[in-house]
Amino acid sequence: MEQKLPLPPFNFDTAAQKVQIAENAWNTKDPEKVCLAYTIDTEWRNRDQFINGREEVKQFLIAKWNKELEYKLKKELWAFTDNKIAVRFEYEWHDQNGQWFRSYGNENWEFDENGFMKKRFASINDLPIQESERRL
Repeated sequence: MEQKLPLPPFNFDTAAQKVQIAENAWNTKDPEKVCLAYTIDTEWRNRDQFINGREEVKQFLIAKWNKELEYKLKKELWAFTDNKIAVRFEYEWHDQNGQWFRSYGNENWEFDENGFMKKRFASINDLPIQESERRL
């Protein structure tokens, strides 16, 4: 069976590594690659959307990165337990009209025994910013 290292149970180093792997993957903006970190039957809540399964994740990510142009993400480990990780994040992007945003949020992740994310719950807020205010 395929595994996504590091595996739970997490310690500080492996939880931080898992967060960095996720940040790096999302910054590729490659839906095909990113969706492979999730179980086939993954469950998500992203803002007000409920997403079920890897294929829906892929379609969600395609739409996301078609809307959120020049996307750049930074994640930070907030807390962890045996198979769960909480992260704080921010990312910057602009829309088709050139309006820049900084999006802030928190995610709660739960992993299966093979290191795939089976649940992802994200709360996100968007703040319009000027291009000169970008940090990422």
